[in-house]
Amino acid sequence: MRGSGAVLGTAGLAGFLALCEAVPRLGLVDEDYFPPAARVADALLTELGDPAFWTALGDTLTGWALGLAIAVTAGILAGVVIAVVPFLRELTASTIEFLRPIPSVALIPLAVLLYGTALRSVLLLVVYASFWQVLIQVLYGVRDVDPVAEETARSYGLGTWARIRYVLWPTALPYVMTGVRLAAAVALILAVTAELVIGAPGLGARIAVAQTSQAVPEMYALIVVTGLLGLLINVGARTVERRALAWHQSVRGEVTV
Repeated sequence: MRGSGAVLGTAGLAGFLALCEAVPRLGLVDEDYFPPAARVADALLTELGDPAFWTALGDTLTGWALGLAIAVTAGILAGVVIAVVPFLRELTASTIEFLRPIPSVALIPLAVLLYGTALRSVLLLVVYASFWQVLIQVLYGVRDVDPVAEETARSYGLGTWARIRYVLWPTALPYVMTGVRLAAAVALILAVTAELVIGAPGLGARIAVAQTSQAVPEMYALIVVTGLLGLLINVGARTVERRALAWHQSVRGEVTV
């Protein structure tokens, strides 16, 4: 099953690249705006040989990794605390529902006002967007705890932290890993967006420079790099998720199939 999926995925990618090469060559679109895949590949090789490209890549990954780490830590801690204290659940419910739908890009003026084009502006947007992905999943996971298991743990005299460790956490972990995977993708999107709009150092700023200087193949090459980063992050997050949940029925069933 996995082998056939990989073959189909590779075939689909090859077909897409062939289409990207053929469409401008046939004159269906202007090559000045949509260059053939071969020209984009040449531009990508040039970028890979430029030290400034690797510096920009490092800046993007730094903002992504730091923002994601902060968001995951804060989301898990806040989610567990809110979930286990009924008063806090009721107190924060309306606030969470009010803040969660606010688009992170709406905070760009605030980020620029506070931190300019520094890394902290990127972190503000990345953390805000990623935090909700984790928090909501943790809250859902805690709600899924079996009341019978909870009451059994209480009857055996397990304290609060013991119940969190042995009852709540194993139930919530699949939700947490889903939240982390979603947050990882969102963090990359916001990191590149912040660099593109604010001008913070990174791949996004480099894409903006290529666009304004009419370096179209280089612009597409950098966009391809961001897409590959997203793919690698998603694959890595799924790998971590499968290893962390190797004991879980969903992963065991996936492996069996």
